[in-house]
Amino acid sequence: MNAVTLGPAGTYSHRAARAVAAEVSFRESVTAIVDAVAAGEFERGVVPIENSIEGSVTESLDALANHDVAVTREVVTPIRHALLAQGSEFDVVASHSQALAQCRNWLEANYPSAGLEAVASTARGVERAREDARVAGIGHPDNAGDDLEILAEDIQDRTSNATRFLVVAPESAKSDAGGKTTLIVYPNANYPGLLLELLEAFADRNLNLSRIESRPSGERLGDYLFHFDVDAGLYEEHMAKAVGDIEAIADKGWVKVLGSYDTEHVLE
Repeated sequence: MNAVTLGPAGTYSHRAARAVAAEVSFRESVTAIVDAVAAGEFERGVVPIENSIEGSVTESLDALANHDVAVTREVVTPIRHALLAQGSEFDVVASHSQALAQCRNWLEANYPSAGLEAVASTARGVERAREDARVAGIGHPDNAGDDLEILAEDIQDRTSNATRFLVVAPESAKSDAGGKTTLIVYPNANYPGLLLELLEAFADRNLNLSRIESRPSGERLGDYLFHFDVDAGLYEEHMAKAVGDIEAIADKGWVKVLGSYDTEHVLE
């Protein structure tokens, strides 16, 4: 099996993808990853969906809504950030915007005068540090190699820092089996009690929502679609009935069921 994820090699996405496939290729954006899987270029894609400190990755939410794909697995991995540089003197810290945000308090306390540069991935930030002595990168300590110093380890603001990744597959790989289901709902409507109706479809059947997000639909200002993660599989009768109710409520819009899947924890 081949998989595609955020590159270059050495990103946290790469570490998660190695649990999915032996052969891993790279793209520079989540949208490009999901697009490549939808087009049949790769069997699987691995995209970050949620971080325990910074919350959901909006590009991933939008890419899943805009492509016909399935989710077949969830990979959860701890995030250990280190500050890597050629030496102790630098002017800029470069990393993915999420990593910079996850280390915000530490950076302000220890390097308040350093500029922050958002790049496509943590590994790209480490590459910038290798290329330019004035730049430090934030990434996993293993990415230091022989040419960078580890100036500090575990610089994330919370030790519980972890990221959920979704394994994306072609739509034909969608399964009803698994302990969690993801669906995206575009009601194409706006009236008092709409969201309550959607939530009641799950609550009335004692189904737990582990995540709910709203995102602009892109159709018009104030118009939204909703992402739901439900702690149940589509093979369960009460979950299937809940989806039926959701489809009835959203009959003027659409419902995209990405499938059911299980969770894997990757520690290394």
